[in-house]
Amino acid sequence: MFFLLAVLSLQTTVFSQSDKYVSAMKKNLALFDSAKTAEDFTKLSNTFERIGDAEKTQWLPYYYAGLALTTSGWTPAVTDKDANATRINSFCDKAESIATSDADKAEILTLRNMAATQQMIVDPQNRYMTYGVAARQALEKALKLDPNNPRLYYLQGMSLFGTPEQYGGGKSKAKPVFEKAVELYKGQTPKDLYPNWGLKQAEDMIVQCK
Repeated sequence: MFFLLAVLSLQTTVFSQSDKYVSAMKKNLALFDSAKTAEDFTKLSNTFERIGDAEKTQWLPYYYAGLALTTSGWTPAVTDKDANATRINSFCDKAESIATSDADKAEILTLRNMAATQQMIVDPQNRYMTYGVAARQALEKALKLDPNNPRLYYLQGMSLFGTPEQYGGGKSKAKPVFEKAVELYKGQTPKDLYPNWGLKQAEDMIVQCK
Protein backbone atom coordinates (compact mmCIF):
# COMPACT_ATOMS: atom_id res chain seq x y z
CA MET A 1 0.00 0.00 0.00
CA PHE A 2 2.79 2.43 0.91
CA PHE A 3 4.49 1.75 -2.44
CA LEU A 4 1.22 2.37 -4.31
CA LEU A 5 0.66 5.65 -2.47
CA ALA A 6 4.22 6.71 -3.22
CA VAL A 7 3.75 6.00 -6.92
CA LEU A 8 0.46 7.88 -6.98
CA SER A 9 2.11 10.79 -5.19
CA LEU A 10 4.93 10.83 -7.71
CA GLN A 11 2.49 10.74 -10.62
CA THR A 12 0.51 13.61 -9.13
CA THR A 13 3.70 15.65 -8.79
CA VAL A 14 4.74 14.96 -12.38
CA PHE A 15 1.31 15.87 -13.75
CA SER A 16 1.23 18.97 -11.54
CA GLN A 17 4.61 20.11 -12.85
CA SER A 18 3.48 19.43 -16.40
CA ASP A 19 0.30 21.46 -15.91
CA LYS A 20 2.32 24.27 -14.36
CA TYR A 21 4.73 24.23 -17.30
CA VAL A 22 1.96 24.28 -19.90
CA SER A 23 0.16 27.07 -18.08
CA ALA A 24 3.32 29.19 -17.83
CA MET A 25 4.16 28.63 -21.48
CA LYS A 26 0.67 29.54 -22.73
CA LYS A 27 0.57 32.64 -20.55
CA ASN A 28 3.86 33.93 -21.90
CA LEU A 29 3.24 32.89 -25.51
CA ALA A 30 0.16 35.10 -25.41
CA LEU A 31 2.42 38.03 -24.47
CA PHE A 32 4.10 37.88 -27.90
CA ASP A 33 0.97 39.60 -29.27
CA SER A 34 1.17 42.51 -26.83
CA ALA A 35 4.97 42.96 -26.72
CA LYS A 36 5.97 46.07 -28.65
CA THR A 37 9.35 47.34 -27.49
CA ALA A 38 12.81 45.81 -27.25
CA GLU A 39 12.42 45.99 -23.48
CA ASP A 40 9.16 44.01 -23.68
CA PHE A 41 10.84 41.27 -25.70
CA THR A 42 13.86 41.20 -23.40
CA LYS A 43 11.60 40.68 -20.40
CA LEU A 44 9.74 37.96 -22.27
CA SER A 45 13.01 36.28 -23.19
CA ASN A 46 14.15 36.35 -19.58
CA THR A 47 10.87 34.75 -18.46
CA PHE A 48 11.17 31.92 -20.98
CA GLU A 49 14.78 31.40 -19.91
CA ARG A 50 13.63 30.98 -16.30
CA ILE A 51 11.01 28.45 -17.41
CA GLY A 52 13.69 26.51 -19.30
CA ASP A 53 16.07 26.57 -16.36
CA ALA A 54 13.31 25.27 -14.08
CA GLU A 55 12.15 22.52 -16.43
CA LYS A 56 15.59 21.40 -17.68
CA THR A 57 14.17 18.83 -20.13
CA GLN A 58 12.11 21.14 -22.36
CA TRP A 59 13.69 22.81 -25.40
CA LEU A 60 10.78 25.08 -26.27
CA PRO A 61 11.32 27.65 -23.48
CA TYR A 62 14.85 28.30 -24.73
CA TYR A 63 13.57 28.45 -28.30
CA TYR A 64 11.05 31.13 -27.36
CA ALA A 65 13.66 32.98 -25.30
CA GLY A 66 15.68 33.19 -28.50
CA LEU A 67 12.66 34.02 -30.66
CA ALA A 68 11.77 36.97 -28.43
CA LEU A 69 15.25 38.43 -28.91
CA THR A 70 15.17 37.65 -32.62
CA THR A 71 11.87 39.50 -32.96
CA SER A 72 13.27 42.65 -31.36
CA GLY A 73 16.50 42.18 -33.31
CA TRP A 74 14.73 43.25 -36.50
CA THR A 75 14.06 46.67 -34.98
CA PRO A 76 16.44 49.67 -34.94
CA ALA A 77 16.02 49.77 -31.16
CA VAL A 78 18.46 46.87 -30.85
CA THR A 79 21.65 48.61 -31.90
CA ASP A 80 24.14 45.89 -30.95
CA LYS A 81 23.10 43.07 -33.27
CA ASP A 82 26.22 41.07 -32.42
CA ALA A 83 25.53 41.01 -28.68
CA ASN A 84 21.89 40.16 -29.35
CA ALA A 85 22.89 37.33 -31.71
CA THR A 86 25.30 35.95 -29.12
CA ARG A 87 22.42 35.61 -26.66
CA ILE A 88 20.14 34.09 -29.28
CA ASN A 89 22.75 31.50 -30.20
CA SER A 90 23.33 30.66 -26.54
CA PHE A 91 19.63 29.82 -26.25
CA CYS A 92 19.92 27.76 -29.44
CA ASP A 93 22.80 25.83 -27.86
CA LYS A 94 20.66 25.04 -24.83
CA ALA A 95 17.65 24.08 -26.92
CA GLU A 96 19.72 21.86 -29.22
CA SER A 97 21.23 20.04 -26.25
CA ILE A 98 17.70 18.95 -25.30
CA ALA A 99 15.89 18.56 -28.64
CA THR A 100 15.96 15.06 -30.09
CA SER A 101 13.95 15.11 -33.32
CA ASP A 102 15.16 16.47 -36.65
CA ALA A 103 12.03 18.63 -36.89
CA ASP A 104 12.79 20.28 -33.55
CA LYS A 105 16.41 20.88 -34.50
CA ALA A 106 15.30 22.41 -37.80
CA GLU A 107 13.02 24.78 -35.90
CA ILE A 108 15.90 25.92 -33.73
CA LEU A 109 17.99 26.61 -36.82
CA THR A 110 15.46 29.23 -37.91
CA LEU A 111 16.72 31.32 -35.00
CA ARG A 112 20.35 30.86 -36.01
CA ASN A 113 19.43 31.92 -39.55
CA MET A 114 17.70 35.09 -38.39
CA ALA A 115 20.40 36.00 -35.88
CA ALA A 116 23.11 35.70 -38.53
CA THR A 117 20.98 37.64 -41.03
CA GLN A 118 20.58 40.47 -38.53
CA GLN A 119 24.33 40.57 -38.03
CA MET A 120 24.90 40.58 -41.77
CA ILE A 121 22.57 43.47 -42.62
CA VAL A 122 24.54 45.78 -40.30
CA ASP A 123 27.10 45.98 -43.13
CA PRO A 124 26.15 43.60 -45.97
CA GLN A 125 29.16 44.35 -48.15
CA ASN A 126 31.70 43.53 -45.47
CA ARG A 127 29.76 40.99 -43.46
CA TYR A 128 28.15 38.77 -46.08
CA MET A 129 31.03 36.29 -46.31
CA THR A 130 30.80 35.67 -42.57
CA TYR A 131 27.21 36.13 -41.47
CA GLY A 132 25.44 35.86 -44.81
CA VAL A 133 27.08 32.51 -45.40
CA ALA A 134 26.26 31.41 -41.83
CA ALA A 135 22.60 32.33 -42.36
CA ARG A 136 22.45 30.38 -45.63
CA GLN A 137 24.15 27.33 -44.11
CA ALA A 138 21.74 27.28 -41.16
CA LEU A 139 18.81 27.33 -43.57
CA GLU A 140 20.26 24.64 -45.82
CA LYS A 141 20.91 22.37 -42.85
CA ALA A 142 17.40 22.95 -41.52
CA LEU A 143 15.80 22.12 -44.88
CA LYS A 144 17.64 18.79 -44.92
CA LEU A 145 16.36 18.02 -41.43
CA ASP A 146 12.76 19.02 -42.12
CA PRO A 147 11.83 19.92 -45.70
CA ASN A 148 8.19 20.43 -44.72
CA ASN A 149 8.70 23.27 -42.25
CA PRO A 150 6.93 26.32 -43.73
CA ARG A 151 9.02 28.82 -41.76
CA LEU A 152 12.13 27.64 -43.59
CA TYR A 153 10.58 28.58 -46.95
CA TYR A 154 9.37 31.90 -45.55
CA LEU A 155 12.94 32.70 -44.50
CA GLN A 156 14.31 31.46 -47.81
CA GLY A 157 11.82 33.70 -49.59
CA MET A 158 12.90 36.68 -47.49
CA SER A 159 16.51 36.03 -48.44
CA LEU A 160 15.64 35.91 -52.13
CA PHE A 161 13.44 38.99 -51.84
CA GLY A 162 16.31 40.97 -50.33
CA THR A 163 18.86 39.76 -52.87
CA PRO A 164 19.30 41.84 -56.07
CA GLU A 165 18.17 40.18 -59.31
CA GLN A 166 21.70 40.24 -60.71
CA TYR A 167 22.73 37.98 -57.83
CA GLY A 168 19.93 35.48 -58.27
CA GLY A 169 17.23 37.09 -56.15
CA GLY A 170 14.31 39.41 -56.65
CA LYS A 171 10.52 39.28 -56.44
CA SER A 172 10.05 36.74 -59.23
CA LYS A 173 12.34 34.27 -57.47
CA ALA A 174 10.92 34.90 -54.02
CA LYS A 175 7.20 34.68 -54.86
CA PRO A 176 6.96 30.91 -55.56
CA VAL A 177 8.94 30.22 -52.39
CA PHE A 178 6.52 32.32 -50.33
CA GLU A 179 3.64 30.50 -52.03
CA LYS A 180 5.13 27.16 -51.05
CA ALA A 181 5.48 28.39 -47.48
CA VAL A 182 1.80 29.38 -47.37
CA GLU A 183 0.77 26.03 -48.83
CA LEU A 184 2.72 24.21 -46.14
CA TYR A 185 1.35 26.47 -43.39
CA LYS A 186 -2.22 25.74 -44.42
CA GLY A 187 -1.58 22.03 -44.73
CA GLN A 188 -0.31 21.61 -41.18
CA THR A 189 -2.15 21.28 -37.90
CA PRO A 190 -0.41 23.38 -35.23
CA LYS A 191 0.86 21.43 -32.24
CA ASP A 192 0.22 22.70 -28.75
CA LEU A 193 2.99 25.10 -27.63
CA TYR A 194 4.96 24.54 -30.84
CA PRO A 195 5.96 27.40 -33.15
CA ASN A 196 3.36 28.43 -35.72
CA TRP A 197 4.46 31.96 -36.62
CA GLY A 198 4.98 33.20 -40.15
CA LEU A 199 1.77 32.59 -42.13
CA LYS A 200 0.60 36.20 -42.23
CA GLN A 201 4.12 37.41 -42.98
CA ALA A 202 4.40 35.00 -45.91
CA GLU A 203 0.99 36.04 -47.26
CA ASP A 204 1.96 39.71 -46.99
CA MET A 205 5.18 39.04 -48.88
CA ILE A 206 3.29 37.39 -51.75
CA VAL A 207 1.36 40.64 -52.15
CA GLN A 208 4.63 42.59 -52.17
CA CYS A 209 5.98 40.32 -54.89
CA LYS A 210 3.16 41.18 -57.31
